[in-house]
Amino acid sequence: MAAVFAAWIMVTVLVMEAAIVMGGFQRTLKLDRRIPLVSHELELSRLRERDRLRHGRLLQSSGGVVDFPVQGTYDPFLVGLYYTKLQLGSPPKEYYVQIDTGSDVLWIGCNSCNGCPESSGLRIELNSYDPGSSSTSSFISCSDPRCNAGLESLDSGCSGQGNQCSYTFQYGDGSGTSGYYVADLLYFDTILEGSTTANSTAPIMFGCSMLQTGDLTKSERAVDGIFGLGQQSLSVISQLSSQGIAPKVFSHCLKGNNGGGGILVFGEILEPNMVYTPLVPSQPHYNLDLRSISVGGQVLPIDPSVFSTSTSRGTIVDSGTTLAYLADEAYDAFADAITKTVSQTVRPVLSKGNQCYLITSSVADIFPQVSLNFAGGASLILNPPDYLVQENSIGGAAVWCIGFQKIPGQGITILGDLVLKDKIIVYDLANQRIGWTDYDCSMSVNVSANLNSGRTEFVNAGQMSNDGSSREHLRSMIALLIPLFVLNALLFS
Repeated sequence: MAAVFAAWIMVTVLVMEAAIVMGGFQRTLKLDRRIPLVSHELELSRLRERDRLRHGRLLQSSGGVVDFPVQGTYDPFLVGLYYTKLQLGSPPKEYYVQIDTGSDVLWIGCNSCNGCPESSGLRIELNSYDPGSSSTSSFISCSDPRCNAGLESLDSGCSGQGNQCSYTFQYGDGSGTSGYYVADLLYFDTILEGSTTANSTAPIMFGCSMLQTGDLTKSERAVDGIFGLGQQSLSVISQLSSQGIAPKVFSHCLKGNNGGGGILVFGEILEPNMVYTPLVPSQPHYNLDLRSISVGGQVLPIDPSVFSTSTSRGTIVDSGTTLAYLADEAYDAFADAITKTVSQTVRPVLSKGNQCYLITSSVADIFPQVSLNFAGGASLILNPPDYLVQENSIGGAAVWCIGFQKIPGQGITILGDLVLKDKIIVYDLANQRIGWTDYDCSMSVNVSANLNSGRTEFVNAGQMSNDGSSREHLRSMIALLIPLFVLNALLFS
């Protein structure tokens, strides 16, 4: 009888695990966040330099939920970026592309590209797109309405040669890319009406890069292209939304611990504690109306005009930035308030120009909460690990530094991974708002698609494992369960 009971317990546990995996709606697109370079530790000055180059790349310019399981590790002392593997063309071919909320266009390095890297320090195999090898590829002509949309946002151009719609993107770090637009099939998986639709396709327009310059030519962090997740009409999220394939909203949840991973979905993650603030209208980026900053419950004496949005000011949510940045006029007040709060219990030190502290106990026991207060009464609460980074150790004491940095002479505030991690972030383009809440990003989430046909909810979408083999895991689990069900039936018959 004990053996029968043990077998019953084993079957029950396996059935429950399979149900959780099947309820998780695992998808196959893989999003990575890590660059495994030989030297992992970086100084904050190098991280600032990387982010400076990154900021130069912020361009001025009836369906279901599309689910991208996330892999990788967040760590501000690893040189990294977010990228996913897309399938394009017929037959489909795989491409690794950087996830970029600061631009709108998906572009891929094409065959015969001048300056495109041939290898990558990410240890991924780079591929180039060849329009001639895809039976579903077509060029975008100058008269195509999609080309006109690019012309309006200054992302496109038109030359008489071949009547092809072209583009040239020049970034602030001196790098750039140019090429022409094509249309082809994008392959993806969706969750529709509570079930999985595998190998869905949709025609999308994207760039075929023929020239890359500057930092884009380097192989250290090379990928096949850039996946723009901006809100303009040429972004993939806008294109899929206009076709009724996905809602005009996407969400992410990035794990902050060493295990890494997270979730990215084209859809709205539902959580009861979400707070929202409006997007600043008519801006090319995800700009928010930051009103004030509080440290330990005390509002800092910063003129609200410091955070006002203009061509050279404003607060941007950008998951492509590793650290976080405060407008020049706000940084000193912020750093001084932190130092004043903890100066009686820790030793403030300057480390290579950064405000740091020698600590022998937990930062959570010493440092105050920080609150970023936005329009509409929404506040983004930052605990000490959300604004501090550990740099090294000296004589048994840990050195923690303020992760917020200052861009001298600049009025831009940028909320990067340092403050976005361990939170659900929802980019609701349809309602022009961004929302957030604290969350354990290793857990599954509820996602909804709000389309013309009404609101549909999907339970437990997102990542359930970090090994990128969710479908194989599900198949093997089902194969294992079949003989166990037979055994169960024999034992209890």
